[in-house]
Amino acid sequence: MKILITGGAGFIGSATAKQLVGRGDTPILIDNFNDYYDPKLKRDRVAKFLKECKGKFRLYKGDIRDRKFLERVFKKEHPVKVIHLAAMAGVRSSLDNPGLYVDVNILGTVNLLDMAVKYKVKNFVYASSSSVYGNNTKVPFSETDSVDTPVSPYAATKKATELLAHVYSHIHGLKTTGLRYFTVYGPWGRPDMGVFKFIENIICGKMIDVYNFGKMRRNFTYIDDIVSGTITTLDADLPCAVMNIGGDRDEALLDYIALVEKHSGKKAKKRMLPMQPGDVPSTVADIKKLRKLGWKPTTRIDVGVKNFVTWYKEYYR
Repeated sequence: MKILITGGAGFIGSATAKQLVGRGDTPILIDNFNDYYDPKLKRDRVAKFLKECKGKFRLYKGDIRDRKFLERVFKKEHPVKVIHLAAMAGVRSSLDNPGLYVDVNILGTVNLLDMAVKYKVKNFVYASSSSVYGNNTKVPFSETDSVDTPVSPYAATKKATELLAHVYSHIHGLKTTGLRYFTVYGPWGRPDMGVFKFIENIICGKMIDVYNFGKMRRNFTYIDDIVSGTITTLDADLPCAVMNIGGDRDEALLDYIALVEKHSGKKAKKRMLPMQPGDVPSTVADIKKLRKLGWKPTTRIDVGVKNFVTWYKEYYR
């Protein structure tokens, strides 16, 4: 199948594309290579992908807010399915640029939903986020929980995309599945994320900021498990769904830091700080819904952190 992946040069997008090529599909990648983080990392992901999968995918540089650009791609490629991952990511940045997040995450998603309906796409899988749960105190987080109290513009835009997808499923019969990703980490990860910064700063001997005085818990989810779960929902063709995708156990943030110390051979210099605006103390996923489709996470955090540290040392010399 031809499968369109927006954010195709991104962390999850490039890894998913590689897996799809491996099983014989043809990914059609869209990315605008913005500078939210160093575009060189995106270009290097694609360069590695080009080397390994030459001639088995296509890449278009463009913005999902540009309807004419999207029209050209859809008209030429006629993708069978869509994996929509392109977005302005990150909680803290959204506090400073809420308008940009609305513009890209909401209006960009509407553009893609319109194209999916027009070109009769069979399944539209899109990235939501664990951030939609806000300050939910009930754990683990279940898809049936209320998500009406987001605590950042980023989370609010992700909730909005879920609502829009539901409308398009209801009105147009478009099959949609939103994936609420929980703390994705691993080789080729995003440098803006705390899980990346901890590795970078510990290896380089710099101070790390540990918020809520270290009293944080997360479902750290390795990139390979994220990819397999994303493809599982792509193949399921559910009429309209939202699903958590996270690790099968929650871990203390300080334990993650300890594993970075173990595998890097360096001691962390910690600056213990109070909770920052927009963040939450715990994100723990109930993954029963996705398990029913036959998916399960398989990478333990000790192995995942080891792989991440090894990649970081090799990539950044």
